[in-house]
Amino acid sequence: MREALVEGRPLAPAAGPVARRRLSWLDRLLPLWILAAMGLGLGLGRAVPDLGKDLDRLQVTQGTSLPIFLGLLVMMYPVLARVRYGELGSVTRDRRMLVSSLVLNWVVGPAVMFGLAWAWLPHEPAYRTGIIVVGLARCIAMVLIWNDLSCGDREAAAVLVALNSLFQLLAFALLGTFYLRVLPGWLGLPTVGLRFSMPTIAETVAIFLGVPLIAGFLTRFAAERTRGRTWYEQRFLPRVGPLALVGLLFTVVVLFALQGRTITAEPLTVARIALPLLCYFAIMWSGSFLFGRTVGLPYERTATLAFTAAGNNFELAIAVCIGVFGVTSGEALAGVVGPLIEVPVLVALVSVALWARPRLFPAGRPGAR
Repeated sequence: MREALVEGRPLAPAAGPVARRRLSWLDRLLPLWILAAMGLGLGLGRAVPDLGKDLDRLQVTQGTSLPIFLGLLVMMYPVLARVRYGELGSVTRDRRMLVSSLVLNWVVGPAVMFGLAWAWLPHEPAYRTGIIVVGLARCIAMVLIWNDLSCGDREAAAVLVALNSLFQLLAFALLGTFYLRVLPGWLGLPTVGLRFSMPTIAETVAIFLGVPLIAGFLTRFAAERTRGRTWYEQRFLPRVGPLALVGLLFTVVVLFALQGRTITAEPLTVARIALPLLCYFAIMWSGSFLFGRTVGLPYERTATLAFTAAGNNFELAIAVCIGVFGVTSGEALAGVVGPLIEVPVLVALVSVALWARPRLFPAGRPGAR
């Protein structure tokens, strides 16, 4: 049984295909809300020239935007509050999915982004570097929304996001050194001198994932102890469900407002940065989705695998690019364009996943459910 993102209402058991008509009307029209939020953000950025600077001054820590943090907290909290943490054991025992996710996220993803960055932007070192950094920052936030909308496995998504966060702390700096200095040197390409701040990485992960994760866990634990699971899932969750959409749209408005003038003033530059990112999301999502089906994962975990492999931790990428290269650098612009392309593309891929479910995972197929 799965709940709608916005209304939090239980859907009927999915004995057959999940049709778009079974989503709430707000969910079905999400692409329109995203486009409206993008337009509003761009308009605000153009109409109020100092808005971006004013928003950027509001920080949780150095380089961590307070408005973006609040938007993501409001967006992620309802999703993480719905996770049944007592059922995570079944996910951690699925080694096939865990190993697949680690390989796709930390071997395939960075390599694909490196290849696309050099293929599309061989003579633009700043934009190329920013895109590579985006590829190194694996998903920990918005992927929970895309997973929920696609009727993916909520518990599996929580585990994979936590696993990516752990590897982020351990592997981000090493992979950054490899893809920006070591590998280009081996291939006879220009290298980039770059130093990663481990405290910045740990801080970003703790703020953007740790806070909503702890809030969601404590809410479920306390409510089930005092009011019971039935009250919690049938009364409380439907009330907080709409916050996810509010947080998502607010975050999109803030992101576009922060870079509104740059985006509208340099549309060709944004388009050049967007092309390798579009290719990346298409390759990673479709390849991971087909891979999950090939190895026999059920639809719910295949969708989760695909969205966690395609999504990126844009908060960390932006923080690193701004912290290392400066807020007005080409690297920072590439980091900002990342989520601006990711949000509408992955919203579209939610529809693709729901369309593909009855065709690639028919009822009665082994692993389908």
